Amino acid sequence: MGATAARVVSRSDAPRGGGNRKEATNVTEDRTPAVAENPEGTGTDEEAAEQPIKARKNGLYDGVSDELAESMKSGWADTELHDLQPVEQASYTAARRAALSAAFPGERLVVPAGNLRTRANDTEYSFRAASEYVHLTGDQTQDAVLVLNPLAAGGHDAVLYLLPRSNRENGEFWLDGQGELWVGRRHSLTEAERLLGVPARDVREAVEELTAGTAVPTRLVRGYDAGLEGALGTDEERDEELRVFLSGLRLVKDAWEIEQLRAACDATVNGFTDVVRELDRAKATSERWIEGTFWRRARVEGNDVGYGTIAAAGPHATTLHWVRNDGDVRPGELLLLDAGVETSTLYTADVTRTLPINGTFTPLQRKIYDAVYEAQQAGIAAVKPGGRFRDFHDAAQRVLAEHLLAWGLLDPAVYDVAKVLELGLQRRWTLHGTGHMLGLDVHDCAHARREQYVDAELVPGMCLTVEPGLYFQLDDLTVPEEYRGIGVRIEDDILVTETGNENLSAALPRTSADVEAWMAALNG
Repeated sequence: MGATAARVVSRSDAPRGGGNRKEATNVTEDRTPAVAENPEGTGTDEEAAEQPIKARKNGLYDGVSDELAESMKSGWADTELHDLQPVEQASYTAARRAALSAAFPGERLVVPAGNLRTRANDTEYSFRAASEYVHLTGDQTQDAVLVLNPLAAGGHDAVLYLLPRSNRENGEFWLDGQGELWVGRRHSLTEAERLLGVPARDVREAVEELTAGTAVPTRLVRGYDAGLEGALGTDEERDEELRVFLSGLRLVKDAWEIEQLRAACDATVNGFTDVVRELDRAKATSERWIEGTFWRRARVEGNDVGYGTIAAAGPHATTLHWVRNDGDVRPGELLLLDAGVETSTLYTADVTRTLPINGTFTPLQRKIYDAVYEAQQAGIAAVKPGGRFRDFHDAAQRVLAEHLLAWGLLDPAVYDVAKVLELGLQRRWTLHGTGHMLGLDVHDCAHARREQYVDAELVPGMCLTVEPGLYFQLDDLTVPEEYRGIGVRIEDDILVTETGNENLSAALPRTSADVEAWMAALNG
């Protein structure tokens, strides 16, 4: 049976898709009114009787008999979980909330998790909670909202607004397409409090509670819950300041986060190994086999892939974000695989290797690959405490510029390395920056202030990618024909330590000789 076979439009005050939690009741296709949702099944029979139970929208049944409705209310075991322990990151999320509280005294701070989004008709995309929300709570629940309410004496009280258990009295748990019978058990509010260490309330009351009484200066993280944005009417500029702060708060990873990134990299190494073992099957099909092989590992060891896998064979390797993955995989060409496993806690790796599809580089492929490897080595060496974020980019670009001049692709009679870098001429073939922060987002901390990120000094606990590349387009008439259609990128995830750095993805070989030996061992 398909997962969406019984999707029923439900009352919009059970928030989904960004709708206002207090909008009018929707109806199903047979125009039977939707049921009211009641937290954790505590409603009385009289209350339930006032709300008609809707019929299935596929029309196979005319309606729900009173006898069936009554039968579905009872005979269910008590499944409340009483021995739950706090999530392992609970002490860290509390410290992050404390830092947020200190930055915005006297203001209410609202951080939504986000809502389900429609893919087509009555199917939705898989839900992934907002990174800001996950970082502050450790929770991944759709429709949830974290609120920090200011205290007169200073500081804040935190409260989590969550969707409670499905109601058995009015049939929501089995008639609503998002009820627990269809999509799985939710935690009760009491269970959530034990797990997350934050008082929990019914999210369907959030708008009413946040708009009642005396107005409180409020900031909201925008872009995740349109209904909440419309109801609170906060100032966009002030909201952006909150987003910027929360982005900067993630720049330095704590000990628990570093372990999540290690796990993400370890799983990613396994995914790359799987791909090499199945290259013969990819040759018989397409890049999709490679994408699917890596995705399988991501789902087994983590939550999902952390971003769209780039499985770019042959000339597709010159397209930076090739995610169609529908091309042929031909011996004699290169495969550029850029992929990362996202852990069950939503931290992602971001690793790239460029592999000879038949297991051996051609002389030209090796020359280009070795130049990129040398550039990456220079970049990684520049990642250390006290160094600037820009340093590893500049170091890698210098090496690539030197090779472009040595190969005659830039005229050494006209330009030296300094002039090439000043004019940015190498960028015709290097195209992108050499790295970015990494964490809950693949491009983590993207909204942080420039002086905190691009212009900042590196400190222990920062985690970033170093990923130089060279890309020679098929139609680039400025390079010899044999270069055209070759793209090479090497990317690793680098942790800044007290004494320098640690390559979290070092288990994957990087030199051309080591790559060939690794592939031969896996396929020998």
